[in-house]
Amino acid sequence: MSRPSREWHLVARPEGEAKPSDFSCVTVTVPDPGPGQVVVRNEFLSVDPVMRWRMNAGEPYIPNVPQFRLGEVMTGSAIGTVVASGEANVPAGATVVHSLGWREYALLEGSAVRVVDTERVPAQAYLGVLGTTGLTAWAALTDVAPVRDGDVVFVSGAAGAVGSVAGQLARKLGAAKVIGSAGGPEKAKALTERYGFDAAIDYRAGGIADTLVQAAPEGIDVYIDNVGGDHLDAALSAMSRHGRIALIGAVSGYNTAELPPGPANLPLAIGKRVTLRGMNVGDHAHLAADFAQRAVAWLRDGSLVADETVVDGIDQAAEAFLAMMRGANTGKMLIRLTHD
Repeated sequence: MSRPSREWHLVARPEGEAKPSDFSCVTVTVPDPGPGQVVVRNEFLSVDPVMRWRMNAGEPYIPNVPQFRLGEVMTGSAIGTVVASGEANVPAGATVVHSLGWREYALLEGSAVRVVDTERVPAQAYLGVLGTTGLTAWAALTDVAPVRDGDVVFVSGAAGAVGSVAGQLARKLGAAKVIGSAGGPEKAKALTERYGFDAAIDYRAGGIADTLVQAAPEGIDVYIDNVGGDHLDAALSAMSRHGRIALIGAVSGYNTAELPPGPANLPLAIGKRVTLRGMNVGDHAHLAADFAQRAVAWLRDGSLVADETVVDGIDQAAEAFLAMMRGANTGKMLIRLTHD
């Protein structure tokens, strides 16, 4: 049978910070699946900073991930239950991960979903620590800017989805000191008391460059950059010779109409022989199976903490996104859907 489904459309390209009027919640009808297709009842939707960049016009921020089109449903990672299936390999009742989030029900080709096991971990973990969030942190620390025994590691956006996991993984990989930045005293407190960072910087208090030098007088060996802007400037000043920087995101500039200028002190990278490497998690899929096996074990023994900020209801999806962009989340921001 066909099903009514609410979904979120982008109706205006944001100028600066996104606002509620840039989005519209629309009700559509999702048909029955044809041969090889499935209908998924979404249960959790992922909310990610990169969505803001996809709201702009122009070239895609991530290759093969197009910008959102005006008047059409947005997309994002989601997990849910197959409620109707025309694909023998994906039976009704299976829990699957896919990329057609931001709607209550999704019609997909069976080849576009991945069946996951929710016996050992909560389903929503596949949108966070067992999804691209965790893999991004792992790839950054093992492949892009490898951590070595005794390293000093600095993580920006350290109370967010990727950052909070990255700090913990850096320790597991042998880092001697892990420093994180976060917005506000409560988040900074969580870095040291919950996630095991050695030092926390509240960037809202100002003076991040001086504070970072005080926290790491010996210098920084690895920097995991989720923010860009003044954080990247500060990290370059504090980097040790032959330091490594993983450029994951630049959320500080996502609300600007034009690309912000590059770091004023970039020439320091020359004298210090610093490696700056941009990354796209899609390039590191070969690491996913090994990392997932490790992460499940760490989650189960309690040595890896994966926090979530959960907002209930499809009607709150746009507000959840806006709240995340204001820094309201700790850990992974998720939308939990309820169905009658």
